[in-house]
Amino acid sequence: MALDTSLAFVWHEMSLRIYLTGSIAVELDGVVAIRERELRGKQGRLAFAYLVCQRTRPVSREELAALLWPEDMPPAWQVGLSAILSKLQRLLASGPLKAAGVALSKGIGQYQMVLPVDTWIDLETCASALDEAEGSWRAGAPGSILRPATVAATIAGRPFLPGIEGEWADSQRRRLERQHVRSLECLAHMWIANGEPALAIETSSKAVALDPFRESSHQLLMRAHAAGGNRPEAIRAYQRLRSLLAVELGTEPSAETEGSASGSPVPVALGPRHCERCEAISSRRRDRFALLATTWAKLAP
Repeated sequence: MALDTSLAFVWHEMSLRIYLTGSIAVELDGVVAIRERELRGKQGRLAFAYLVCQRTRPVSREELAALLWPEDMPPAWQVGLSAILSKLQRLLASGPLKAAGVALSKGIGQYQMVLPVDTWIDLETCASALDEAEGSWRAGAPGSILRPATVAATIAGRPFLPGIEGEWADSQRRRLERQHVRSLECLAHMWIANGEPALAIETSSKAVALDPFRESSHQLLMRAHAAGGNRPEAIRAYQRLRSLLAVELGTEPSAETEGSASGSPVPVALGPRHCERCEAISSRRRDRFALLATTWAKLAP
């Protein structure tokens, strides 16, 4: 395979692969058919990624123009957009890609990306791999987590359209960040279950660094230290979280987090002390606290 070999084992052999994270590329039968540098700069990359992700529907010229020029649309935007999409159409019309069923279809004032139904796309593979990894954990099958969680973490950890700003690109990056944290948590669960606390500490520490306010990642870090026989470090990790929540949110760690620090996890449900604390903080912080509590409940194994 010409690109990232860490993704080569994913489920099925598919002749067409599209990489939107890292360096954009289209690969056909193991050969790179389109490289990022062949697209028309930042706008070419953005238009290609958007059309791939929205391929189930036609996209109007106006929608594409708003995507490419979100703040100040030039008077001649139609000419600029036509140049970008014409370049993309020529790239996709190359012999092998055209024979594989790849095309950029043009209608009256709209465009639609046409791809084979079995096309492998890294963003979609990341989402399905994460679903499989989390499903394996919920089913009590840690031995089935490694492969899908590694795929999800590898894809989600790569940059998405670096140097390109805008609401859509930013939303995709935030989604990948969340998926990255969740995949690292799956791996940490697995390493703890397999008796590998050092690896669990490594992965849960990465998750904490990515999202310092996510208590479930802190809980895994505490459990990993406790599993490795280092209860003092688990308590220090708890104290760091407690200080962060007090300063930034005006609240305290959950009962489950306190159990993780002691090495004996307790149910997620909040006790009376936490409810009283909720009543004492501002409305905004109380809403944030409720959201965190809901998230803990959903993520609890």
